[in-house]
Amino acid sequence: MIQVMNLSHAFKIGKRGNEKSIPVLKDIDFRVKQGEIVSIVGKSGSGKSTFLHVLAGFMVPQKGKVLINGTETSTFKEAESAAFRLENYGFIFQNFQLMPRLNAFENIELPLKLQGIDRVKRHEKVKALMKETGLDNVADHYPNELSGGQQQRVGIARALITNPPIIFADEPTGSLDSETEQDVLLLIQSLNQTHGITFVIITHDEEVAHIANRMYTMHDGQLTEGSDQRAI
Repeated sequence: MIQVMNLSHAFKIGKRGNEKSIPVLKDIDFRVKQGEIVSIVGKSGSGKSTFLHVLAGFMVPQKGKVLINGTETSTFKEAESAAFRLENYGFIFQNFQLMPRLNAFENIELPLKLQGIDRVKRHEKVKALMKETGLDNVADHYPNELSGGQQQRVGIARALITNPPIIFADEPTGSLDSETEQDVLLLIQSLNQTHGITFVIITHDEEVAHIANRMYTMHDGQLTEGSDQRAI
């Protein structure tokens, strides 16, 4: 489903004519099969968030290829990337990134509105998913009226609502206490098993990483399969 080949990326700093290139990602090869949960664990600054941005098409790599179901997305222009993301990806964020002026129902509904889905069909899908994720009793609550765990459940439901084949999760439990973290991780595993969605999880927490079928570590821009204590 996801194939990355010989991918490298660097950031340029300094004034034009006196720029320095700082390598961030170094010759990465990476594959994810359909229906897998794959985690990438690493310290802050290791390059894992940059890698996620490249995978999701927010950044164009300087070298290498990203293929999603055989489509090379690393050559897309901005509008092509945006359209592809809307149809193929869901996102879960550490800080939830809910719209404060929309209630839980409306936050989850938003991607369907962007896709132009009929109102009746939207409402049927949102109601069903809110029930599945344990949110049906907070549909009219606004983000500031929800607990951290409830906000992240809304974020997860929003990521799922378009039935994307891939969900990228960036530190999905980083803002939660340990008990709520376990609830969210169990929900991710349940949804993966029920819907067959592929999850790529970026985290600095090895406990979170271990819910995956396969775990990678990012250290100084290099990605290796398996656990590495230097990356924690």
